[in-house]
Amino acid sequence: MASESATKKDQPKIKVYWLNDSRAQRVLWLLEELHLDYELEIFYRNKDMLAPPDLAKVHPLGKSPVVTLTYPSNYPTTTTMQPDKTIVLAESGFIFQYLTEHFGNDTNLLPKRYPDDAEGVVGAETEAWMRYQYYLHYTEGSFQPALLVALVLNILKGPQIPFLIRPITGFVASKFYDNFVTPYIANHLSFIQSQLESAPDGGPYLCGKHLTAADILLNFPLGLVHDRLGDIKLNGEKVVDKYPKVWEYLQRLQGHDGYKRAEKRIEEVEARNKK
Repeated sequence: MASESATKKDQPKIKVYWLNDSRAQRVLWLLEELHLDYELEIFYRNKDMLAPPDLAKVHPLGKSPVVTLTYPSNYPTTTTMQPDKTIVLAESGFIFQYLTEHFGNDTNLLPKRYPDDAEGVVGAETEAWMRYQYYLHYTEGSFQPALLVALVLNILKGPQIPFLIRPITGFVASKFYDNFVTPYIANHLSFIQSQLESAPDGGPYLCGKHLTAADILLNFPLGLVHDRLGDIKLNGEKVVDKYPKVWEYLQRLQGHDGYKRAEKRIEEVEARNKK
């Protein structure tokens, strides 16, 4: 939890519904960087790796991450905002956009949109802001879908498949890897490396000199490739060896204090739940 001195005045009560082995950790990291207090409720996957039914009580799709914001009774009321009203946020990109637009305006997590002399002018947006907006949608819209396919293909080659048919499913999975998944992932890693090389003000982050919420969002799929799919090869070379600037960037992200605080918070809650 963020320190008491960093708590936003009259901030809503924030609760994160976290599913193990999911993308929810980066929401905690964002909240830490925003210095917002939050509660954490942990859910564990079933043996079939699906989310438990209880998550559907929070959001109909039963997915994670989900964040709820309950506004205090002294919060200004309007025709649509009543005291103790709870807002439910789902989808990582939307969660990040909502939180940064409401709580990140005095931070570097949300790049400045316009130059001082061109406020509100169409087409005058800063490169940092344009990149930021793009990556909020790119990460889950373009990059992550093939990674999910890759994880499913790994199952087809693994011990979950009956031994007698595993050679067949493994052969099909390998062909799909070679013809689709590996080139797809390599193309995205090459793109991300080029974006880092051309970042505003020389980087070292995607949008320039400072960490933004878009960097935090991209941490999960990059970590997934590095930790679980790093053995895949392109032209005989492992992808983890082929894009050094991408992995330097990932290491830089995971070296942030906010990332470490989020990891520690999860460990503490999990330890209490096991008692």
